Amino acid sequence: MANFSERRIRWILGAVGFGSFALLLSLEILPDIGNLTIFDIASDALALSLTISAAVGVALLAQRMQLQHEEKLELIRSLEVARSEGEGWRKKVQSHLNGLRLEISRQFQEWGMTEAEHEIGLLILKGLSHKEIASLRNTTEATVRQQAQSIYARSRLPGKSAFSAYFLEDLITPDVTTG
Repeated sequence: MANFSERRIRWILGAVGFGSFALLLSLEILPDIGNLTIFDIASDALALSLTISAAVGVALLAQRMQLQHEEKLELIRSLEVARSEGEGWRKKVQSHLNGLRLEISRQFQEWGMTEAEHEIGLLILKGLSHKEIASLRNTTEATVRQQAQSIYARSRLPGKSAFSAYFLEDLITPDVTTG
């Protein structure tokens, strides 16, 4: 709908601009019709067309800015709704998340992970890369990679995907109902 309205406004502004050009050129030329050369008429026409083009351009720019402002406000409203819904979801599942955190920590302890491995394991489960983890922990990527390998060895899992799947696979299973 906004696209149709924008197109309509462009046509209206074009028509107003053309009408203004014709009217102003007539008012400029008619009083001195006998004393003007073709160069004078062309010069006046060019000056008027530049002035009117600038005015139409400013009007189009103002209209575009208004549309962008309205879109920005709509995006902000949508973001506020999404944040509110997300906060509601987090409150609703907080006890489940706390239980999951506790069980993950218990499993890490059972595997004999160090404090650093525990922290890195949680960051891996959050989906961070080794580089991002290294940046967060102020260490090198090689150190994080080495600690991640130690985590996989302690857990007897072959790598990052299997490690994440160990904790997350049952959370994201499809609800299969038989009829």
